[in-house]
Amino acid sequence: MRSATDTTYAARDHARAQAAPVDRPAAPPGVPAEDLVWAETVPGGNYTHKVLARGTSLRLADPLGDACAHLLLYVADRPWERLNVADTTKVQWNAYLGPGSLLLSDQGRVLASITEDGSGRHDALCGTSTLARNTARYGDGAPQSATPAGRELLLLAAAKNGLDRRDLAPSLSLFQGVRVTDDGALEYTGSAGPGTAVTLRAEQPLTVLIANVPHPLDPRTDYHCGPLEVTAWRGRPTGPGDALWEATPEGHRAFLNTAEFCAARGL
Repeated sequence: MRSATDTTYAARDHARAQAAPVDRPAAPPGVPAEDLVWAETVPGGNYTHKVLARGTSLRLADPLGDACAHLLLYVADRPWERLNVADTTKVQWNAYLGPGSLLLSDQGRVLASITEDGSGRHDALCGTSTLARNTARYGDGAPQSATPAGRELLLLAAAKNGLDRRDLAPSLSLFQGVRVTDDGALEYTGSAGPGTAVTLRAEQPLTVLIANVPHPLDPRTDYHCGPLEVTAWRGRPTGPGDALWEATPEGHRAFLNTAEFCAARGL
């Protein structure tokens, strides 16, 4: 029996029939549509990536209260300088990130700052899910499966930016929280509910990788993950006099390091 793709013309018609409207979130209030540089809805169990200019604002929104954005950042064209979650929490003396928090590299420079946070449920401790864990828990964790692991999806996003497995550092998770109890255990606190959003500002040119998959500590036995809305628009990085520059001594030093580095590169 002949299939629908046995001939070139049949294959072309079949491919064209798969086309579907792309679901793109609208520009946030106050942002002119012409300033948008990225607008995409990422379904649960999928990934996305983009290179953003310095000063760009990146807004991640959780419309249904069931997204979990596993985030990795790299300095564009210099991927050896990347988000270091351990240094981010150590330098700022706080593992619970929120408005005013800085996302730091291991070279003491600011990659991004959190300018707005309507969720407050984030995790800088656990990283994302793995192939082995998802296979044990859901029966499969391969990226083509119905239950892909976050690390496998981040690997695909990394490959499209010239990176590989050795470049995947521990990621930051947004929209699904974890707290440390008095006895040192990790307590999953889940989502803050539908309609929350987090906005970051790129303080250097960044390669952004995102996997939208269930948090590793999500106690539900089935694979649940809602859509993640991603928008980004042109803007300016912080400069001397910005409140974030003076918020803490550690942050001030990190911004000075970043400014010197960017000035030397002509950015």
